[in-house]
Amino acid sequence: MFEKQTAMFLYCVSPVHLGTGQAIGVIDNPIQRERHSGLPCFAGSGIKGAVRHSFELLGGDGMLIEQMFGPEAGASELYAGAVSFGDAQLVATPVRSLRESFVYATCPYALERAARLLKLLGANPEWTEPAHVGDGKVMVSGQAPLADGKLHLEAFEYDAEPNNLPAKIGEYFARNALPADNGYRYFRTKLERHLVVLSDSDFAYFAQHATLVEAHVRINSETGAADPGGLFYTENLPPESILLAPVLASKTRNGAKGSSAAEDATSILCKLKNAVHGKLLQIGGDATTGRGLVLAHFLEA
Repeated sequence: MFEKQTAMFLYCVSPVHLGTGQAIGVIDNPIQRERHSGLPCFAGSGIKGAVRHSFELLGGDGMLIEQMFGPEAGASELYAGAVSFGDAQLVATPVRSLRESFVYATCPYALERAARLLKLLGANPEWTEPAHVGDGKVMVSGQAPLADGKLHLEAFEYDAEPNNLPAKIGEYFARNALPADNGYRYFRTKLERHLVVLSDSDFAYFAQHATLVEAHVRINSETGAADPGGLFYTENLPPESILLAPVLASKTRNGAKGSSAAEDATSILCKLKNAVHGKLLQIGGDATTGRGLVLAHFLEA
C-alpha cells in the first residue's frame, strides 16, 4: 500500500526517443504513445530505470537502492521496491509558430487529465474552469504571437480567442515544471506568455505530426557508402515538451538479508526528491548522441 504521493514534471531538454521497437509504417522506430488517445507518453518503467541509474551514478547506498527500486532481475531474493512511477502523460508540446519561434500547445483533454491527476495526488491545479475550444480556434493570452488576430502554426491558421485561462495555466507550469533560477527565466516567461489551448483534434494532429523524425544511415567502413537497407527513420519527442507523472512511495520492505529497519514512506520520498529534483535525467535510447535529456522537477508541497 502506497502511503505518500507527489507529482513529477518532466521537461524535455533534448529530443527524446522512448521507443516501442520497430514498426511497419514510414517511421521505423516510433516513440511510445497511448493506445486510446495517440498522444506521446513515457512508460513508468522507463522513468524508474532512469531514476535508478541516477541514484547509482551518485554513489547511493546499494541496499537502499534495492529497497527503493527493488532488486535486480535474477537476485536470490525478490521483493517490491518502495517507490512507484506511473506513466508520464503529455501536458504541452512545442509547435512552430510564424512569430516568436514556437508556442507551447495544449488542449482541454490534456489539461483536464493533468488537473485530475494533480487532485488525486493531493495538489491544487489552480485552474478550475475547463477550457472549451472549437476546431480551427485557439485560446490565447493577451501576449500571444498573433498576426492580424490569427495564430499561425506550421502551415495552419487559427482564429484567436483571447482569454485569461492560458496565462493562468502557463504561470502554474512555469512555477512547477521548471526551476526558479535565472537559467530558466526565458522559458518560464515564454510559458506564461505563449501557452495556447487548441481543440483536442487539432492538438492530436500536432502531437502526431509535429514530432522530430530523423533519418539514420549505416555507413560501411570498408566502402564508405551506405549499407543496403541501412537507412531508417527514428521518431523523437521534441525538446520543450512537458509531461507529468505520478510518484508514489511506501515504507521499505525488508526482503534483503541483514537489511536495516524499514524506512517510512515520508523518508523515502524525501530522499528521492533530494537526489532527483532539479536534476537532468537520461531516459530512452540514443544516449550517446545526446538524446533523452529531461529535467525532473517535483511538485513542491
